[in-house]
Amino acid sequence: MKYASELTGAASSIVRLMDAVQPLPVPTPSLTVVGTGIRAVSQLTLEAVAAMAGAEALLHVIGEPIQEEALLAINPNAKTMTDLYADGLERSHTYEAMILEVMAELEKGKRTVAAFYGHPGVFTYPSHESVRRARAAGFPARMLPGISAADCLYADLGIDPGEGCQAYEATSFLLHLPPVDPSAYLLLWQVGTIGNWTYESAGYDLSSFPILVDALARIYGTAHLATLYEAPFDPRGNARVERMPIASLPSAYLTPASTLLIPPLG
Repeated sequence: MKYASELTGAASSIVRLMDAVQPLPVPTPSLTVVGTGIRAVSQLTLEAVAAMAGAEALLHVIGEPIQEEALLAINPNAKTMTDLYADGLERSHTYEAMILEVMAELEKGKRTVAAFYGHPGVFTYPSHESVRRARAAGFPARMLPGISAADCLYADLGIDPGEGCQAYEATSFLLHLPPVDPSAYLLLWQVGTIGNWTYESAGYDLSSFPILVDALARIYGTAHLATLYEAPFDPRGNARVERMPIASLPSAYLTPASTLLIPPLG
């Protein structure tokens, strides 16, 4: 990483700054869950950097080389948990393995940090469950906010959720078909993995996606414009923004990072 030394120096400065702003020391052992944002490096918060730099055990689920190298520059003890994913394995089993790794470091008496891409509390079961189990076991535990894909979407597309916004994970939405207010924005997350419970590195079976499109067409009509959105991981990259009628969605290219935005009718 060409700017690793600069990042290491910046992390040291941030630790000193946060010590001045928040002088109370973090207990040992304890758990801090942080988010690393979506854009690598550039969306790390001061809180997250200071927590990771001061960790005795830093476990992370990033899966993006630039960000993984950044975490190593911040703390050379950084260890990925992304390798716990395996093709054909239910993601719930992978999440349990991640939680157990986090708890194992806590039980060794370490000041532990678990880092997840985006916001650690948004569509991230292992982060919430790790905090719950740590507290149940008597360890101090906290979660620090991060920049999520939703925050990137609001900025890139000029959306103000205060005007009315509904958000669902796509598979959950399709299973339950909750009532939709067509006068508000509708965000459907993870449409690129809809109907899948396992991890598949070669791509996901998207045979359920047309069923979702049919449900949306019944609410909004086939001509209503929708937007497929993906926030960039590379800080030099641009967001993917593709607008198309709902009728054209079944032929759209989807990835696990795809979010579907349906604007209000009228």
